This record gives sequence, structure tokens and C-alpha cells, in this order.
Amino acid sequence: MSGAIAAAGQPTDAQDSWRVSGSARARGETLSGQFRPMAEPSDAVLTTRLTLAVERDVGHVTFGGEVFDSRAFGQGPLSSVGVGEVNALELVQAYAKIRLGARRERTLKLGRFTMDLGSKRFVSRQNFRNTTNAYTGARFDTPLADGALTAFWVMPQVRLPDDRAAIEDNRIAWDRESSDLQFAGLFWTRDLGQRRSLDLYVYGLTESDDADQQTRNRRLATPGVRWRHSPAAGAWDVEVEAAAQVGQVRRSASPADTQDVDVRAGFIHLEAGRTFAHDWSPRLAAQFDNVTGDGGRGDYGRFDTLYGARRFEFGPAGLYGPVSRANLVSPGVRLEVKPDRKLDGFVAVRGLWLEDARDSLGATGVIDPSSDSGRFGGTQIEARVRYKLTPDVTLETGGARLFKGGALTDAPNAPATADTTYGYVDVTYAF
Repeated sequence: MSGAIAAAGQPTDAQDSWRVSGSARARGETLSGQFRPMAEPSDAVLTTRLTLAVERDVGHVTFGGEVFDSRAFGQGPLSSVGVGEVNALELVQAYAKIRLGARRERTLKLGRFTMDLGSKRFVSRQNFRNTTNAYTGARFDTPLADGALTAFWVMPQVRLPDDRAAIEDNRIAWDRESSDLQFAGLFWTRDLGQRRSLDLYVYGLTESDDADQQTRNRRLATPGVRWRHSPAAGAWDVEVEAAAQVGQVRRSASPADTQDVDVRAGFIHLEAGRTFAHDWSPRLAAQFDNVTGDGGRGDYGRFDTLYGARRFEFGPAGLYGPVSRANLVSPGVRLEVKPDRKLDGFVAVRGLWLEDARDSLGATGVIDPSSDSGRFGGTQIEARVRYKLTPDVTLETGGARLFKGGALTDAPNAPATADTTYGYVDVTYAF
């Protein structure tokens, strides 16, 4: 939040001030060559998102709140539009942030809030997606061992409404949180100097059926590590992140499925790039992701990305979004440019293979339990251009093309459509 606004008749200072921020965004999307089974072969949607956030500092405590109004219009009757696009008039944040210690270097946040941690691959506040992840609970931040520690326990908010008729009508419904879904974690980060940093973390998720929803009864522990040598002009950069996942789940949310299965899953991301000393600051990077899938036998192997973001690595969300951090072997190349302070863009190419040929690739839902369709999912090409029309208004356009491989065309439930083509354009006003 930015832009301190003094209360009437009061001085503007850090101890008694208002901070107000917000945004308005409209986005048009089109998709042809659907990759999802049983969805519109071609689709289009207009989404809108309005946000308003307010904070006030009063001594040792900051009170804050934020409203999201996310809506969708014009999609087809079998559209993939859901709770990722629609969450009308929701109070996603309402918290008190208490500063502790003689130097107020420790903070305790209580209430409803959003979070970004580390790479955002497991805990994130969504930006490209029309709705965001949010949580109700407690978060504690403190310096520790020449680094910074975050400890949290929360109940993730389940976005409502979640039925098709209510989503199409953009109905207003209060998001639900419950002790039947709990998320906790420890995240420690340290700046190692010379553009290097180290993150260590462990996350725990517990989930149970309730009167309103059948679940897969996930009991997951996800420990991980990330080491990064950040980009700089005329220099190489490197990132390595790896996580394991253990626990128990059920293979489906069916009430008839009562068997708990042990989880053995994992994820690794490798990236090496170089930013060239040029006016456009071009950065060329090679990337590789390996994320386990599940073959339906023995231990459960499909990795769960928890509440992470994927757009920054795997392409746009919304009507698109076939690639996610699950059952994936994917090398890629990415070129980023920034001609000036107003304009930036990138183009990226990824090869897509299934880690387990009996499981579905990412978020496609296309599956061949016999594995006869093979492991090649296809090739994705993605591009984006972003331009600041004014300091407060940004215009963005981009798209992706998914050239489908056998795993997405020959599986028993694969849609009989051509390669997927997706495009979008949006304009955002932020203050």
C-alpha cells in the first residue's frame, strides 16, 4: 500500500496515518482448440477486477483491510471459467498487524490476509489470475540466525460461490474458512551477499470432509530449499529449488473412496540465465522443471503445489493454463527484454513431457491410464508485451500456442480439437 493520507485535522506521520491503494482491471480473453475434456471447444470471456485496500497505523498496531470484486462476462455455457475468475465483492483481508519488541522488529498479524513467500511457487498472492489466494489465521515474522523467519497457521479461504449457475451470475457469497482445511509452515530466508540468497521451509496441510464438501483428505508435509544468485546486468544468474512431499491422501474425493494412500512426491526447478549489457537489458535463460506424477499404483506420486502461483513460469491462467506444477518434465528457454522504463516483454518456449504416462499432464485433465498415448504432451510458445501508458495505467497483451503431442490428442478423453491458441489484452489502473 502506498500514499499516506492524513486523517482530518491530524498530522501525517508513521504513527497515525491512513494508507489507501487500489486497482481496476478489465481483460478480454479468447481460446480456440480446447485442451480440457468436456469444455467449450472455443471460448471467450471479459473479466473485471476491482480492489480497494486501506491501512491505518496507530502506534504499535496497523489495522488493514482489502476488498476484491472479481467478475466474468460472456463466457460459453461449458466454459472453464470458475472460482479462479469470479469472486464478487469479497473481503479478502481484514487484519491487525502488531509490532513487538523494543525495536518493533517482530510482527504478529491476526485475521484475514494474503501472503507471498520466497519464490511464490507454494505460497502466493495471485496477480495475473482474476481472484487471489487468501487465508484466515496468524502469521509471525522475526529476525533469526542472520536471516528472517516467518511462522504461520491459517485456514485457507475457500472461494464461493462454486456452482456454475452462481458463477455465471456473478453472485455474491462470503468465502468460507474452516478447521477442516488448515495450512501451517515455517519459512526462513537469509541474504548471503553478492546477490545470493538461501530459503529453507516446511509446509503442512491437513484437510477433512465436511457437511458441504467431499475432499481427498490430504495430510501433506512439504519441506524444501531454494538457492538463488539473482540477475544483474552483464552477469550470470542461477536458481535451484527442490521440495519433497510426504503424507497421506485419497486418490479421489468420492465418498466411496475411504482408503488412505502414502504420498511420495517431489519437485525440482533449475534455471540459469545471463543478462547482457545492452540498452534493452536482454536476459536469456534456460529452465528445467521435473515434477512427479501418479501412476495409480502403490504410493501416491502426484505433487501438490499447495497455494503457489504458476503464471510466471508456465503461462497465463484464466481460459488457458494447461501447464502446472504436477506430472511434468519440461525444459525451456526464455528471452526477456526491457527497452525502457515503460516497456517490457518476453517470449518463452517449453517442451512438455509427462513424468508418469498414466497420469494427466499438469492441469489438462487429459489422461490415459493405459499409458498407450505416450509421454509427449507437446510444445508451448508464449509471449507477452507490457507498456505503461501513464504512471498509473498499464496496457498488457500476450498469448500462447500449445502444439499438442500424443498424450493430449490420443488419450481416451482427449477433446477432438486442433492445437490450442490463446490470447488476451488487459488494461489496469492502479493507485
